[in-house]
Order: sequence, then C-alpha cells, then structure tokens
Amino acid sequence: MPNDKPLSGTFKDFFDSEKSGVVLLVLCTAVSLVLANSAAGSAYIDLWRAELGGLSVEHWINDLLMAVFFLLIGLELERELYVGELADFRNALLPIVAAAGGVALPAVIHFSLNAGTPTQAGIGIPMATDIAFAVGILALLGSSVPASLKVFLVALAVMDDLAAIVVIAVFYSADLSLGYLVGALAVFGALVVLNRMRVMVLLP
Repeated sequence: MPNDKPLSGTFKDFFDSEKSGVVLLVLCTAVSLVLANSAAGSAYIDLWRAELGGLSVEHWINDLLMAVFFLLIGLELERELYVGELADFRNALLPIVAAAGGVALPAVIHFSLNAGTPTQAGIGIPMATDIAFAVGILALLGSSVPASLKVFLVALAVMDDLAAIVVIAVFYSADLSLGYLVGALAVFGALVVLNRMRVMVLLP
C-alpha cells in the first residue's frame, strides 16, 4: 500500500494509547498459560466460570468487554474507510483479499489434518485473527512500522473476524432466535439512523 497518504491523527493516538495495555495483555497471557498448565489449572478455569450477576465471568468478558473493544476498533477502521488510507477502493481491496485468504487457508489446513476425525467440526476455530494481539504488537513496534501497514493489518484482522463470525453464526448455531435477530437488526438500524444524522457522541 502506498505511504503518500498520511494516517489520521486519531488512528495514531489510538495506537499510542495501546502500548501500556499491550504490556499488561502479554503479562496476563503469560500468567494465564502458566496457571492453566499448573496444578492450580482446574481452580483457575473454575474462576472464569464463576457466576457474577447471573452470568459467568467469561461471559461478561466475551459479551461486554470484547464488544466495547470491537466497537473502538470498528470506529477507527470506519474513519480510515472515509478519510484515511482505505478511502481509496484500490487500497481497501488488498486487506479484503488478504482477509479472505486468512479465513480460507487456516480452514483448509485444519481440514487436511482433521478430515474424518471427531475434530473435523472445529474447522471454524482457526479462521479468526486474534486482533487484540495484532494491534498490540503493532503498538509496541511503534514508529518502526509504516503507518499504512498498521491500517492494513487492523483492516485485515477486523474483516477476518467478521467473516469467521458469519461462519460461526451460519454453521455452528443450533437454532435461530428470531427475537435476538430482530433486536440486532433494530440496533443496526438505529446506528444507521444515527450515522445519517451525523451523531458523533460515542455513548449511543
């Protein structure tokens, strides 16, 4: 991707603000790996399954904190689509194609190694990119990484994850909840309206 178009200041600020969080992320990951593979592994896993307000701690992280994380990532990516590196379709096409490959290749590798076994159904697991670590690594590398590469990787990771979510929703769902589907469409519609009204406040 060409480097002649400057990265938006917001995107730069976003990456700079992530550096301290990345160090914490790496440390927590290391501690988690040690605990999960130690004699305290069962107690550690039970900790994440403990109920808090009617849901497990794991549910609160996956359904609340990760939603906020993807919201912030998505907002920055949207800005780049409108006024940044990805505003040019030729630039946006590269992460789209790369994301398609990032979904297909891991799935093919998994299938080739697990075809005909009970683990074949796990083909959707390796499809998604761990966007938190991808963003974190780029934040730690700082100015040594070209700005366009940062936008490219974030765009790739978001599109890759969205594709994996669609695969999970279509092929791994036991049934369809019309209530939740209608609710999700209503939220999406409300966001479209807010966008058309040029509402810039984050809370809604």
